[in-house]
Amino acid sequence: MKFTYHIEGMHCAACIEKIKLSLSPHFKVIEVTLNPPRLQIDADNPPLLSDLNAHISLAGKYNLQPSTTTEEQSFNTSDKNQSGLSTYYPIFLIAAYIIGVAFIKNFHWLEINWQGWMNQFMVGFFLVFSAFKLLDIRGFAEGYSTYDLLARRWNAYGYIYPFLELSLGILYLTQWMPTTTQLATVIIMGFSSLGVINSLLKKQKFQCACLGTILKVPLSSITLIEDLTMVILAAIALIMR
Repeated sequence: MKFTYHIEGMHCAACIEKIKLSLSPHFKVIEVTLNPPRLQIDADNPPLLSDLNAHISLAGKYNLQPSTTTEEQSFNTSDKNQSGLSTYYPIFLIAAYIIGVAFIKNFHWLEINWQGWMNQFMVGFFLVFSAFKLLDIRGFAEGYSTYDLLARRWNAYGYIYPFLELSLGILYLTQWMPTTTQLATVIIMGFSSLGVINSLLKKQKFQCACLGTILKVPLSSITLIEDLTMVILAAIALIMR
């Protein structure tokens, strides 16, 4: 028989692997999903919820609750409705704010200072996106390690990366060592895009860690465009110097 449970405390793809590893030696795990956060187990008799939670708690701050049919249907309906561009609404909204503020800052007498606009956009991007990551740095590091080439092998990089973005934002804001800052942007964001490309080519389904764990969006070509946009803008700024 199949028994389904709702999982509390999940926030990234890394949680799936942790939960599987904690339960697989003791139970026949059919599936663990992030959206909806659900566990399915095959057993002849219903497993004791206390036993399941005892094992799953060793993997992290997770908690299982019996899942009802109504709950599963509502999750499935939500998944179907949340598709297409609406899934990426948080990213589009944040990007629009940053673009708009940078435009207003550099619009003077019907002329736009494009170099100034690029600099202001970089400031906004790195400061805002690093802030979302730092709100739950542990969750970000775990999510980032599921697809980034370096964070997957060296977990500490997931904790360092938000501070790299924060540092770039401050450097763009102060305009200190601009050439070094732009070169660092090309290297850091370019390398980050390689992990995204690798996951997209393998058709792996991960949660994008770009907005930390607060706002959840799937890893997709939008993530790649985001990284490559920063690489292109930094490269243009280098050429224009």
